Amino acid sequence: MHPALKPIDDMLRRRDIAGAAAGLEAFMARSPDVAEAHLMAGRLAQMQADFTRMRDAAGQAERLAPGHPVASLMGIEARIHLGEIAEAAERLAQMEVAAATNPVMLQHIAEFYTQAGRHADADRVYKAALAITPDDPRLLFNAATAALSLGQIDAAEALLDRAIAINPADGDAWYNRATLRTWTHENNHIAALEGWLKTGPVKSLRAVPIHYALAKQYEDTGDHAAAFRHLQAGGDLRAAHMRYSVQADTDAMALIAGTFDADFAAGVPAMSDEPGPVFVLGLPRTGTTLVERMLAAHDEVESLGEINDFAYALMAEAGPAKGKADLIARTRDMDHASLGARYLRTSAGRGAGKAYRIDKTPSNFLYLGLIAKALPTARIIHLRRHPMDSCFAIYKTLFRMGYPWSYRLADIAEYYVAYSRLMDHWRAVLPGRFLDVDYEALVADPEGESRRLSAHLGLDWSPAVLDFHRSDAPSTTASAVQVRRPVYKSSVGKWQHYARELAPLAERLQAAGIDIGVGAVA
Repeated sequence: MHPALKPIDDMLRRRDIAGAAAGLEAFMARSPDVAEAHLMAGRLAQMQADFTRMRDAAGQAERLAPGHPVASLMGIEARIHLGEIAEAAERLAQMEVAAATNPVMLQHIAEFYTQAGRHADADRVYKAALAITPDDPRLLFNAATAALSLGQIDAAEALLDRAIAINPADGDAWYNRATLRTWTHENNHIAALEGWLKTGPVKSLRAVPIHYALAKQYEDTGDHAAAFRHLQAGGDLRAAHMRYSVQADTDAMALIAGTFDADFAAGVPAMSDEPGPVFVLGLPRTGTTLVERMLAAHDEVESLGEINDFAYALMAEAGPAKGKADLIARTRDMDHASLGARYLRTSAGRGAGKAYRIDKTPSNFLYLGLIAKALPTARIIHLRRHPMDSCFAIYKTLFRMGYPWSYRLADIAEYYVAYSRLMDHWRAVLPGRFLDVDYEALVADPEGESRRLSAHLGLDWSPAVLDFHRSDAPSTTASAVQVRRPVYKSSVGKWQHYARELAPLAERLQAAGIDIGVGAVA
């Protein structure tokens, strides 16, 4: 690295955007032809969700250093965020040819195929890398993840078995394997997992997925006390390694409600009858994937998955913000038509051109008012579930990259209360603009609820939506295994097995006025 770029690199690592921008401007005025500087400019642009500038910076770096893999991958990533999927895939294919004997680069290429939604290509490239290095545990894990996204559960399990055999300390592989099936007293890995905790680094993050794997297998075998003990141990350990305060998120939700008030809502246009994007949103583990898969089985609907395009469009249109409060304030009076156009432009490149495209990003509930204002053609579907089932389902899922509030019950309770109040606010100021769907009603009467969903989109009902589990479409969510099964009701009321342990959660929800009685919803 050029010595003068080291302080700028440090600023980028600290997310000192203003300092890094000033430093880069001064450096590039003196030395405009240093590829590393353009790569840093690309990183800076990425932090600001300015993916056009990120793409251009990567292009400059490639011109100065032809074949530079970091520059090539940066340009590809920018194109994925811009919805330029076809061009990104073409560039990945070119890199694939050049990296045919390089398993490390093939892994990177496969990861970007996954980002681009090209899961079959990712699976193929992982297999090519495995042909070169068949005993790389991390490669085996990633290949298993790709196989699972395609519904190849047996293949995923075999790959994870190999990864664990080579590296028994791989907690991520143990956890992913635990999620693949329902375990029995005769067939489980409890003894091996408990053995791991006796000899492994129990206070390190490596122990977290082991606890979650044990919780899954103990629950499957009916030992709910042991399951909860490991959930709590794993969650507390994960939370102890994070710098997170739920207050920042709950304050942001309160600020959103105060900013996008009745006066703002008065300017929201009525929902158009024209086809458009379909937002399936709510908390995770509430049935969003089930609704996504059902609707995507209709021949006029396709799913883009969890894409974050609306949040990125919002950040790009708002410009550099000093924090959440500043970003929220900027978005109230921004050019909402431009926001909607940017979202449609980027998301359109991800699909096959069907009239209705599902964006199943749960956290879009935060932007519901902006979605309604920016996208009159949008259909918005909110999934809700019994509060205790909802909170417990979140608590027992190891999300890894997202939802930092999901590891402690106290944080989940505060987040749920804030979410519930925000949804009440959206109902009050935007009556009839979105459809509430109850998970319990959906699994009890899938045909009736799917007819209601189809009507909300303006579509004729199709019996194909009930056969969603036969679809070979990829799924990368925590429900990737469940979506290969027909609708089932066994998750309803599951929290009651843990009523004693969840009593503090129940008390906090009730104190906030949330009904946790039978059939209650958010």
